[in-house]
Amino acid sequence: MTDNNQLPANAPLAERSFDELSLSPAMRAALKQLGYQSMTPIQAASLPITLAGHDLIAQAKTGSGKTAAFAITVLTNLNPRWFAIQAMVLCPTRELADQVTQEIRRLARFEDNIKVLALCGGTTMRPQMASLEHGAHIVVGTPGRIMDHIERGSLQLGGLNTLVLDEADRMLDMGFHDDIVYVARQCPKSRQTLLFSATYPEGIERLARQFLREPKEVKLLEQHDRSKIRQRFYEVKHEERLQAVGVLLKHYRPVSTLAFCNTKQQCRDLVDVLRGQGFQALTLNGDMEQRERDQVLVQFANRSCSVLVATDVAARGLDIAQLEAVINVDMTPDPEIHVHRIGRTGRADQDGWALSLCSPGDKRRIGAIAQAMGSEPEWHGLGSLQSGNDTPLVPPMVTLQMLGGRKEKIRPGDVLGALTGEAGGGHQFTREEVGKITVTDQSTYIAIARSLAAEAVRKLAAGGVKGKTVKVRALED
Repeated sequence: MTDNNQLPANAPLAERSFDELSLSPAMRAALKQLGYQSMTPIQAASLPITLAGHDLIAQAKTGSGKTAAFAITVLTNLNPRWFAIQAMVLCPTRELADQVTQEIRRLARFEDNIKVLALCGGTTMRPQMASLEHGAHIVVGTPGRIMDHIERGSLQLGGLNTLVLDEADRMLDMGFHDDIVYVARQCPKSRQTLLFSATYPEGIERLARQFLREPKEVKLLEQHDRSKIRQRFYEVKHEERLQAVGVLLKHYRPVSTLAFCNTKQQCRDLVDVLRGQGFQALTLNGDMEQRERDQVLVQFANRSCSVLVATDVAARGLDIAQLEAVINVDMTPDPEIHVHRIGRTGRADQDGWALSLCSPGDKRRIGAIAQAMGSEPEWHGLGSLQSGNDTPLVPPMVTLQMLGGRKEKIRPGDVLGALTGEAGGGHQFTREEVGKITVTDQSTYIAIARSLAAEAVRKLAAGGVKGKTVKVRALED
């Protein structure tokens, strides 16, 4: 392997402009509209390499800008006029695959009819096979489902020029090694291969030797500035943990909090406690149907839910913007996982809280974490917190679910137009009053300022979308 470049998070490369790259006018227009002004370190380090056609191994974590880094390369390699699968991105989870799919579509908005398909487990095969029959340019999916399509003959990879392995270490952790090997062997040998991984275990090196041709290597040493994460530890009795979470939330009052538990049962118990205290809390676990998971993630991402409670496994692949706090309800025995947990907050230009509840039995784990992070833990007592603020911690937005999505050719602009237009009478919404609009295959989710949610439901039901009557409801417990 060559060119092993190690780049700190604050490398000067972060200030380099996309204008330095040889990009199409359509890509430049998309970057400008999306507000991408300068490259992140991983983009600045990897894009000159990948746009020159080299294979790449990049060590970068979620939130570093890696998705845009490989998406720009994938779209640059694409011939829009040739309706065949030209690129494939493998992801460890459906959630990450959906995020990657959305990012590619956003960056392709000024290209000529680029079709991107998500092929993941958790949904039936038939609709996916029907979509593939009509052709596509890019597929994004989980290894198992991609392999199923190849074996059934519904996915043809003879025209593929770019293969991306996203979060390859997680795919190996989840037991996808054999699936990845199978899929990679079905791809043309002349392709470009890009491998992104947060860590660099032995299995990654083995994969790279098998499937990458003289790869360049880039390592991003830090995900972001740790000084933006204010970390505090609170000693509590084991039986006090669940009640203590509410005390932390009332004192710090974060808009969005990700709370980590070590078991699914602990997640369920915590959600019950928090709801009993008046908090809008949701849980994420592997037992949920995919539709339920999608709804939970949409509500949390658009700030309609105050607390998301999850295990490390359930939270894999999640990248939530504007996360004010992470609470470790249960301490993990693995220092690397702890660092990954708390690294989900304090991103970009924002500060974040990392709050950990520790019983006396956790002292050894705390010692290992302190050693790994090179800093002494900052201990505080729950008694010092202001728990007298009983004002409910209410999320600023409400999510509306509207039946009808991509299959009905609904776009976010259609919904925004219906809310800001005159149809349906009543309040004409401004763009600022409408939050994130997420369109899935069969549903559309709209974040609305809480005080206007009922009016938005009435207006959409009365005025319709694209001249058609729609069914819409607020997703509230």
